[in-house]
Amino acid sequence: MSQTQSSTEIQSNAGNCYEVSHADLPLHCPMDGMSLWNSHPKVYLPIEKTGKAKCPYCGADYTLKD
Repeated sequence: MSQTQSSTEIQSNAGNCYEVSHADLPLHCPMDGMSLWNSHPKVYLPIEKTGKAKCPYCGADYTLKD
C-alpha cells in the first residue's frame, strides 16, 4: 500500500518503512499526512536517483514504488 499525501492519516514511524510514489515527490519526512507531522523538523529526502531514502532524524526508510 502506498503512503500518499491525502486526507487519510499516515501513521508516523509505525513500521518505519514506507512505500511512496512519484506523486509524493518531493519527498520529505515527516510527510504531511502523518499523525505526528511535527515530530521532528521537516527534512527533504533525495529518493529519485536510488529509489531509497532514510530519514536522518527518525530512521524511517522510504522506497519509491513506481
